[in-house]
Amino acid sequence: MADKKKYKIVYDRPNCIGAFACVAVLPHRWEVGEDGKAKLIQSKQEGDNFILELMLNNEELEKEIEAARVCPVNVIHIYDDKGNKLI
Repeated sequence: MADKKKYKIVYDRPNCIGAFACVAVLPHRWEVGEDGKAKLIQSKQEGDNFILELMLNNEELEKEIEAARVCPVNVIHIYDDKGNKLI
């Protein structure tokens, strides 16, 4: 089993347009919210953003990055444990 490292997903939900590309790519992490915007499952709200901290291996990280890349308005950001923005 690959080593897991800590990452943080920061989701700028107010600017989501509800395209749900993230849901299509990673349905166990994202779902359609009742208000027509994507919902980051098991996240906690901090200000306007929703935050989820996860332990991921490289394969899981690539899937999370792909979900962020397909967002047409770039409201999904991923940071490593040192605070470096990956996307």
